[in-house]
Amino acid sequence: MRAKRYGRCGTWLVLGFLLLLTAPTPTPRPSFLTPTATDTSVPAVGRAWPVGARPTVLRGWEPPATVYGRGHRGVDLAAPPGSPVRAVAPGRVSFAGRVAGKGVVSVELTGTDLRTTYEPVTASVEKGAEVAAGEVVGTVEPTGSHCTTTCLHWGLRRGETYLDPLSLLPPWLLRRGPSRLLPVLDVPLP
Repeated sequence: MRAKRYGRCGTWLVLGFLLLLTAPTPTPRPSFLTPTATDTSVPAVGRAWPVGARPTVLRGWEPPATVYGRGHRGVDLAAPPGSPVRAVAPGRVSFAGRVAGKGVVSVELTGTDLRTTYEPVTASVEKGAEVAAGEVVGTVEPTGSHCTTTCLHWGLRRGETYLDPLSLLPPWLLRRGPSRLLPVLDVPLP
């Protein structure tokens, strides 16, 4: 009796193993359903904030779960209307015009596969122009922002993947507050 029971269990184990081996491999999800992911390989090539010296981040980057999912595909920086908008890194202007009623400037960053976008902006550059880090590419428009106050939406993309634009900036540009000198103790005066 016991031998029959173990024999049946062995048969089921063998059948299960064979099914596992012959099961089709899962097909990958289509790229349009793949969520945008945090890419930690973004080089810190930025040399300037797009607006101001250290603007307030009104809303940070919130990657969506899927391409069409909810999220925030950039950062919103506080900026009054008419503020100059600067290229964060050197590059070539790939677009300067209006999209859905908003002024947009896109810059392909030199030596990378990255592209930054700035909106709503009245462009002062044309498509194809080479820009240096810190060079003015336009001014913040008074309307067209999705913020409750006037702001600049700053985005970053690698291909079709949205990334956190703050990752472009080196740590020294992200620190808050001024530098402070601390007293030196127990050191004899010259």
